[in-house]
Amino acid sequence: MGHDWFLTAEERGNPATDIDVGGPWIEGNLVRPLVHGATYFQRLYDELRVLRSGDRIYFTDWRGDPDEALIEDGPGIGSMLCDLARKGVEVRALLWRSHSDHLNFSSQENQRFGTELNEAGGEVLLDQRVRRLASHHQKLFVIRHRDRPEADVAFVGGIDLCHGRRDDARHRGDPQTAPMDPRYGSRAPWHDVMLEVRGPAVGDLLRCFVERWDDPHPLDRRTPYRMLIQRLSRMPRHPEQLPESFPDPPPAGPQTVQVLRTYAHKHPGFPFAPRGEHSVARGYLKALSRARSLIYVEDQYLWSSAVTDGVRKALERSPELRVIAVVPRYPDQDGRISGPPARFAQLEALRLLESDRVAVYDLENEDGVPIYVHAKVCIIDDQWLTVGSDNFNRRSWTNDSELTCAVDSESLARALRRELWSEHLCADTPDLDPVTGFAQWHRTAAALDKWHASGHQTPRPLGRIRAHHPEPVTRLQSVWAGWMARHLYDPDGRPRAMRKQNEF
Repeated sequence: MGHDWFLTAEERGNPATDIDVGGPWIEGNLVRPLVHGATYFQRLYDELRVLRSGDRIYFTDWRGDPDEALIEDGPGIGSMLCDLARKGVEVRALLWRSHSDHLNFSSQENQRFGTELNEAGGEVLLDQRVRRLASHHQKLFVIRHRDRPEADVAFVGGIDLCHGRRDDARHRGDPQTAPMDPRYGSRAPWHDVMLEVRGPAVGDLLRCFVERWDDPHPLDRRTPYRMLIQRLSRMPRHPEQLPESFPDPPPAGPQTVQVLRTYAHKHPGFPFAPRGEHSVARGYLKALSRARSLIYVEDQYLWSSAVTDGVRKALERSPELRVIAVVPRYPDQDGRISGPPARFAQLEALRLLESDRVAVYDLENEDGVPIYVHAKVCIIDDQWLTVGSDNFNRRSWTNDSELTCAVDSESLARALRRELWSEHLCADTPDLDPVTGFAQWHRTAAALDKWHASGHQTPRPLGRIRAHHPEPVTRLQSVWAGWMARHLYDPDGRPRAMRKQNEF
């Protein structure tokens, strides 16, 4: 069976990786979307609590809070993993080393998470093998069973094992909060998506972990401060060798999966991507070139003309094409310095996409509190879908380490779109036709916008979507916000020649 939506091995452009050894895509998988952090955490809890000695856990994360509860009144993820390590389950993890918590990052929390697990017998590493201004942003959790390969499972998507993520369809927020813009309230509502993957693709996802683990370069730059932190945290500079791998799991379902990544071009290079890898960008651009009827996006940022240019070209090529995007109403940190660069970057992208066939919305719950959209979802023509860690911005396409699963499946793509549209429109049977469905979104948002403008004089109309109108950036702000947006918020990790040609 042909899968013309996917990249060939040559189109991936990274012959150094092992990811394409069995072919550029993997058939025979069972893929299940998990909408909401509470849904994912419940599934993860169910899988972890039945593990036995000799089973294996591998995970990567951008941020981890060891006390984050997986279920209501349940254990924190850290204590659960520590208990498993003490029982003989092998636990290996790569956490981004991160920047200081004083800059709204997570170095202290990741360090504490790693220290607790290492003292319990696991091996957790703080990994800073990235270019400057970059991060390891991948969110992956792989569970392998010593004698039950059919039970092996991987989770991949946008949800970190940290505070703020355990929200559900009601969108009242995670009781364990994370710092957010005050307009999101004391318990910020949070919208996010993961994929649960079973079958041979679990092997490809694990190979992504193994490639990073086996990188022989030191985990961190050797500065006096970092040396002290590593010593206090009992963190090695090089990982221990992994045990012999289990065979890939057997076929489990009908879906075909392609694993896409971003690795920046850096010095020294990644052994598995010496000139970087941009298969996330290349996968999107190939799929966008095939779009004919509908592009549906949920994204945390929707930044960068380099990224949105592919959507603009698709609109020019296909006169029947409609585009719907769902984004956060406000940046997560919208302060006097942090806010203008984020808004500048998005406004620049939205100007490029301005069209009566493009509509951008944000979300709110029934109490009128904005819902922070952290999901990274793209569905094109109800055929090709992606869920991963990457956003629609240049940072995710060129600079940070990212991981996403693309799936070529009409039934799965349409089912996920139906689930998301049902929730956002508050409609059991949303209109999925690209043209009339596009109009339904417009009517639903217009009704809610009108209700707010009228001072809530009538019962609240159904729906959670509002037309998205980012706060403008003043002329004075744009002088410095544009530079910060392009160089600090959305840096370019491509080699110089690729930048000049705007190639990925």
